[in-house]
Amino acid sequence: MKLRSPRAAIFAAGIAAAVVAATLIAPSAASAATAAFVRTANWSSGYEARFTVTNDASTSISSWNVQFDLPTGSSVSSFWDTTITTSGQRVTAVNRSWNGSLAPGASASFGFIVTGSGDPTNCTVNGASCTGGGTPTGPATPGGLRVTGTATSSISLAWNAVTGVTGYRVYEGDAVKATVTATSATVSGLATCSAHSYTVAAYNASGESAKSPAVSGTTTGCTGGTGSMAVAPYYYPGWGNPPAPATVMSATGVKWFTMAFILSGGGCTPAWDGTGSLTSGAHANAIAAIRAAGGDIIPSIGGWSGNKLGPNCSSAAELAGAYQKVIDAYGLKAIDVDIENSDEFENAVVQDRILGALKIVKQKNPGIKTIITFGTATTGPTSHGIRLINQAAALGVDIDTYTIMPFDFNGGANMYQSTINAAEGLKNALKSAFGWSDATAYSRMGISGMNGLSDQQELTSPATWTQIRDWAKARGLSRFTFWSVNRDRPCPGGGVMENCSGIAQNNWEFTSISVGF
Repeated sequence: MKLRSPRAAIFAAGIAAAVVAATLIAPSAASAATAAFVRTANWSSGYEARFTVTNDASTSISSWNVQFDLPTGSSVSSFWDTTITTSGQRVTAVNRSWNGSLAPGASASFGFIVTGSGDPTNCTVNGASCTGGGTPTGPATPGGLRVTGTATSSISLAWNAVTGVTGYRVYEGDAVKATVTATSATVSGLATCSAHSYTVAAYNASGESAKSPAVSGTTTGCTGGTGSMAVAPYYYPGWGNPPAPATVMSATGVKWFTMAFILSGGGCTPAWDGTGSLTSGAHANAIAAIRAAGGDIIPSIGGWSGNKLGPNCSSAAELAGAYQKVIDAYGLKAIDVDIENSDEFENAVVQDRILGALKIVKQKNPGIKTIITFGTATTGPTSHGIRLINQAAALGVDIDTYTIMPFDFNGGANMYQSTINAAEGLKNALKSAFGWSDATAYSRMGISGMNGLSDQQELTSPATWTQIRDWAKARGLSRFTFWSVNRDRPCPGGGVMENCSGIAQNNWEFTSISVGF
């Protein structure tokens, strides 16, 4: 039996796209470009407009972003040929993958619709004035930026006052996280135990100052409570001679498991393995045993095989309802959507449906952690993975952790280096899509490996898994797991098996290593 179907053909086609996307990181603070604004249509409640970005330099630029303020009462309601995010009245428009590179003298346009009557003000392109002539003359740069407090989902900042200002903008990378008139701000809605880096700039009618030196902070909740949720190896009841969860918990100290798999029980009805009741049977019994031993579970929705909910539910709202049934059945703190098969991962309509459903789930369950798990190439996400990430950014879906599966990807002999290369590719894709810093991107990443031998005979030994763990721990990743506990037993020379790793190892050795994360 194949444990995971090989993905070599899928991933090879996406390697070039992943490399290209990884280069589209935020532009330098100032490049010689201008951005011209024009209204293209007007009506009583709003208008349609266009910005045209022109490269006035003698060398090419690889990307652009346009930022501007809209007056109170005006807001962007839709856009095209760009990705737009807002913080208060500050609007940030970033190029798409196809229109960021501009040769000398070349232009790119993007459009948007504003509800309200106000035109953009305080416009910058790549950090300089939209009208050219370098950085506009604005107020002085704020000094003394510092972290004054942290909580599980927020970081509080303060800085020294600057004279002659209208207000201040707090940035994470190129994204505006807060716009205030005081000399302090609290950035909320952050992931537990996640690292962030911020700068602050002052602005007035003349423009915006340079950004301050960066300061870093980390939200609380890294130990105790749900902190151990980060380590939740996959456990599959009724397959591969499943061990008693309490035995593994007692031997290793692991507290969480990712329970495989929620599938379609017919239409948009969720069911364990597509047939089992949500609240009875082998899965429910295993969950009860885990909780009785002081642990908890994250359900994995999807997987490689079987009939999935994504294609069977007719809309994002209906799919969110299916997810909600699973959440309510167990009072869950997290869900994992494993979007690896072609009927979901390679289907743009289903990808968008899953993202829309996760957005609804977050809105209805503000404290829940959402994880999305997908395959990768050795260089990072494939074209399908890049699309998934970019769409999450475009649709404003707040996914807590993007987890790659670095196996069955022609990883070769050095699975440590192949895994790290894939993870760095994921980091670059997240930075490009969201404008995050390295620290923030790492904090939204996970690794889900395969212990021992993979379907393609890629070898991840206990020593290699320890190396990967230490790399991930040092960079603050938010998830570290593997497939699977059922296989975390020795069978040297046994090949790819359901109930053992195919290599010489100790019982539960990969679980014990993972707990060290």
